[in-house]
Amino acid sequence: MRNTRALIMLGISIVIAAIAVYFASTWLAKQGDIATAKVVVAKAEITPGTPITPEVVGLADWPRTSVPKGAFGDVGMLKDRVSSSGLSVGEPVLESKLAPVGSKGGLSAVITPGKRALTVKVNEIVGVAGFALPGNYVDIMVNTQDERGNPISKIVLEKILVLAVAQEADRDPTKPKVVNAVTMELTPEEAEKLDLARSIGSLSLVLRNQLDSEDLTAAGARKQDLLSGSSIAAQPAAQPQVKRVYVRPKASAPKPQTEKIEVIKGLTRTEVEFKE
Repeated sequence: MRNTRALIMLGISIVIAAIAVYFASTWLAKQGDIATAKVVVAKAEITPGTPITPEVVGLADWPRTSVPKGAFGDVGMLKDRVSSSGLSVGEPVLESKLAPVGSKGGLSAVITPGKRALTVKVNEIVGVAGFALPGNYVDIMVNTQDERGNPISKIVLEKILVLAVAQEADRDPTKPKVVNAVTMELTPEEAEKLDLARSIGSLSLVLRNQLDSEDLTAAGARKQDLLSGSSIAAQPAAQPQVKRVYVRPKASAPKPQTEKIEVIKGLTRTEVEFKE
């Protein structure tokens, strides 16, 4: 009796296990059918301006339901295309990260249509100690003289994109580097202002937060702005000392003594004056 009951329980367990295995295998089969799609991804680090070749990209399986918009499913579709943004290993190659069709490799492929690239000479101080990297935004300040010849520092351009430092366009924020030249992306009007600013004074780059899009209203700083509120400027101006000088009038010279003599000639009478 006990053996029969044990056999029944064993049989039920086997049936339940078989059913579980069946449903599990069915679920796994469905998951395998779901949906993967081939997507072109970067096989190596790709810097802006790099031509897309089979050596730097390849195909990878990607969940079909989450394929990024603008992705490519065939490496051949990227023939003669150039990257306009940096790509990390395993990152999908998207249309939005490519330069327009027909663009050639190099920095020119990175420049936004309608804008220009201009390079300015910098040093460790002007270049924000090497932290003004490609992809960062900076304000440009000029130190010069105003119309009256007084020194003034003024921010003349705001939120300017750094395209390259020296000859490097790699946007790696972990590699600050002191360089002697910075290339920036500007509109033609901004390029004219920057060219004039560097000819009339010294430039400084002011690094700003990439999410900060607020416009500035600074009027510039002058020498009197630095001294206002200081202890030197707060002291009252010294009162001028007035010194009275008395001048003794000069004694007038004594008048010469004179004598008058009356001369009578006939009926004519005249006076003659003699001085001592």
